[in-house]
Amino acid sequence: MRVSEQDSFINEVSEEVRKDRLYRLFKRYGWIAALAIVVIVGGAAWNEWRKAQATAAAQAAGDAILAAFEGDAESRAAELAEIDAGDNASRGAILMLMRAEAALANDDVTGAVALLESLARDTDAPASYRDLATLKAVILGAGTTEPEERIARLNALALGGGAFRLMASEQIALAEIEMGDAEAALTRLREINADAETSQDLRRRASQLIVALGGSLTDG
Repeated sequence: MRVSEQDSFINEVSEEVRKDRLYRLFKRYGWIAALAIVVIVGGAAWNEWRKAQATAAAQAAGDAILAAFEGDAESRAAELAEIDAGDNASRGAILMLMRAEAALANDDVTGAVALLESLARDTDAPASYRDLATLKAVILGAGTTEPEERIARLNALALGGGAFRLMASEQIALAEIEMGDAEAALTRLREINADAETSQDLRRRASQLIVALGGSLTDG
């Protein structure tokens, strides 16, 4: 047998050996590959089903909210209370804020504060919504709660660097004025006035309060 024929024969035998080994390996471990395929396909199908369910829930909630705002204030409050937010924390927080606004539209300040306080305590809700609920609850409760209590609650917002820190500082200044501490209020209002992130409306209100208190817009 020539060398080339020997090489060809050896290659054929090696190929058959490899095929036989692969066959035995597949026969022994093939179920693992099959299971992996089932898991991958099943996982993809489950994710798609969850996405479809989430989309359907969001659309249903949106439609219900739009329908609620087509009626008067009284019916709006009742319809918003019936909407199920599901397990979406942001949607639930938005609905709670809407329910509080609907309560206010019906002159139910106590009910609005209760809804806002509930949202403020909800650790599952996003922090920004909890902060907003706290701020609104404190503002609505200004006529019934002591200024010291309002300041204590607002300090966390004013010092926390969140989205509502400047509005919280404004409310603290108002509480300080109520307590008769005009100097503290003036200092705080000047800080608000000088802050680069202060909105035009807030800066105007701060400036008006400074003038009303007999102060200047700067420390000097």
